[in-house]
Formats: sequence, C-alpha cells, structure tokens
Amino acid sequence: MAWGKKTHPDPVVEDSVPMGMRIAGSFSWRILVVAGVIGLFIWLVTIFSEILVPFLVGVVVSALLVPFSNWLQRRHVPKWLAIVISLLAGLAAIGALIWLVVDQVIASYPSLQDRAVSQFGNIKQLVLNSGLGITQKDVDGYLTDGTKWVQDHSGSILSGVASAGSSATHVFESLFIILFTSIFLLIDGKNVWRWTVRLFPRKARAAVDGAGVAGWITLTSFIRVQILVAFVDALGIGIGSFIVGLFFGGMPLVIPIAAFVFLGSFIPVVGAIVTGFLAVFVALIFNGPIAAVLVLGVVLLVQQIEGHVLQPLVMGNAVKVHPLAVVLGVTAASGLAGIPGAFFAVPLIATLNTMVTTIASGRWRGLDSNHVLEATPKHGQHGEVQLMRRRRHKVGDDVPAPGSDKQPAAVEGTASTN
Repeated sequence: MAWGKKTHPDPVVEDSVPMGMRIAGSFSWRILVVAGVIGLFIWLVTIFSEILVPFLVGVVVSALLVPFSNWLQRRHVPKWLAIVISLLAGLAAIGALIWLVVDQVIASYPSLQDRAVSQFGNIKQLVLNSGLGITQKDVDGYLTDGTKWVQDHSGSILSGVASAGSSATHVFESLFIILFTSIFLLIDGKNVWRWTVRLFPRKARAAVDGAGVAGWITLTSFIRVQILVAFVDALGIGIGSFIVGLFFGGMPLVIPIAAFVFLGSFIPVVGAIVTGFLAVFVALIFNGPIAAVLVLGVVLLVQQIEGHVLQPLVMGNAVKVHPLAVVLGVTAASGLAGIPGAFFAVPLIATLNTMVTTIASGRWRGLDSNHVLEATPKHGQHGEVQLMRRRRHKVGDDVPAPGSDKQPAAVEGTASTN
C-alpha cells in the first residue's frame, strides 16, 4: 500500500454487515467514549475529593445565603453589611443547633446510662421468656462472643480512632475552604461565574451562561424547599416522639433527635427514615418495646406525609426530577462517595437536569448572568418560574473577567426558566 493513499473499507465486507449492526456499532463506540469520560471524571473527583467536597458544601451554603444577602441589599442595606449579616446569621444558626444538641446530650447522659442498663435486663428477660428456646447459657455465649470480637479487633478500632484524631487538621482545612468559598461567592459570585464562562469557546459562552443561570435558580430553590421539608420532618418526628413519651414517663433527647432528623432529611426519601430510627432506639432504651413501636409508627407516618404531600406539591415544583431518579441517584452516589455522595446526589441531578434541558430547548437564549437582577425567581401568570433580566447579549460576546465593573445598558424584560 502506497504511503498517503486514502483507503476505504472493502465494499463487499461493508455491504455484508447488516444495517442494524452498523447502527449498533456506531452507538457502541460513542457510548464507550462517554463512559470513559464519565469514568475519568469520577476518578478525578476521588483524587481531589478533599478539596471538591468542601467546595461543593460552600456552594450549597452560598445558594442559601446569597438570596438572603440580595434581599437585604434590595432593602438598601450596604453590600458589605448584608454579606456580614448573612454570614453571622448562618454561623449563629449552626452554633445554636450544635449548642442545643450538646447541652441536651450532656444533661441526659446519666439517666441514659442508667436506663440503658435497666432496659438491657428487661430485654434479656423478655428474650428468655419469649418461648424461642433461648437460654441463659445462650445469652452468656452471645455476650462472650461479642466481648471476644471487640478484644480481637481492638487494634483496628484504636487505629481508626487515632486516624480520626489525626484527621482533625483536614477538618479545619475543610472548614476553611467552606468558609472562604461562601465568602467569595457572596462578594463576587457573578464575576467568578463570568470568568468560568470565558473558559469555554466563544460561540458556546451564551449557552453555558444561560444554562448556569437556570441551574443556579434550581439549586437555590432546592435548598430553600429542602430546608422546609427537613423542618417539617424534624418537627413531626420530634413532636410525635414527645407525645409518645408522655404516656411512658417522658422521652429524653427530643431536641437532639429532631436536629439529627433535620440534617438527615437533606438526603431525600431515605434520610428521615434512617435518622428517625435514632428516636426508635431511644424510645426502646427508655420506655420499652411498645413505645419504640409507636415511635416507629410516627417515623413512618411522617415519611408518608413527606412522600405523598411535601415531595409532589412542594419539592416537585422546585426540582423537576422523578422520584425514581432520586432514589437511584442517592443509592448510586452513596455507593460511590458515601455520605457526601448521598447529600449531593439530588441537588446535582436537579441542577444538571435543568442545565441540559435549558440548552436542549434553546431557553438559554433568554437567560444571561451578566444582566440577571440577582437571579431572583418570579412566578408568571401560568406558574412558570421567570427571571427579571436586562438586555441579553448575543452569542459569542465577551464575558467580563472577575473584578470587572463593565456593565451594559439595562433594558428590562423577563426570561422563563421552564
């Protein structure tokens, strides 16, 4: 074969391949390329997870604080003061929650210890008298096996505790990244995004810009709505556990239980149930099996209210993602990245879904981060989410770099994100 001579597949061989096989082959190599890119992305995420996870937490915190800061600025509060108030309010809320949990746990620890020992004896007698053929010798054997297992694995347990202690430096580093990410996004978030848009080819900048605005609106809406859902879950399980405890001599640790349920509810569908079992365990220790069954009924009832009322009516308007996609996404992400994966799964799916649909439908032509007035959603006459915006730039226009004060003339209009 001569060098430089263009060759083609043998027509006989080409014609002998069925059309379905050709189409399948074309799809297959493209799917392999996409899978390779996704695999490379996941590998990079695992490599830089110590930086990426705190950064994403900072973005989520900013999605909560930026609308509050913008609200203060619209009330003629100076920008620097609005940012300081937003940060202090967020830190105060977190500090108050931690103080309530720690104070309640410290106050209830002595009685929790005594009741745990007492309930252990009651449960032991219940098992012995259950008619299952379990004898005192069997119980003693189980306890001996458990003690032996702890002794055999004491080295690994202690090394795990030591490694957790040595990772305190990483905790402070993560808090540092979260804090500074939140501060800089509050101060100059728009210009940071504009600089990011400039990394893309000129003709793609307008589409990326519009998709980013739509994704940011979805993320901020998700965070606000999820806080409402988490608050309802925590309030329902907390009050339900307290009421059940009234019939059995009281229910301790109600506030810490509600706090854990609130945090766990940020993992949709399964978070409230998993953290709700803490209430069931406390009820079992303090008030016995009947109280534990009643508290379990409260947890399941609250979950049904979330699944059939809050998720479709409240969350469904903010996040256009099917519940099956939520469950599968949370399961897959938790398997890949543990608790951080489960936490970020739904907001990531919702944001990417909005960005992709915005680009595919062409709605990006009406969205522009340079001219969006604080990215504040409004509802149109048919319920669709709209943005108050200024003049939209054309495809290929330059996007100002971070710190640039260049602003175009304002022409008001609306742009739908649905």
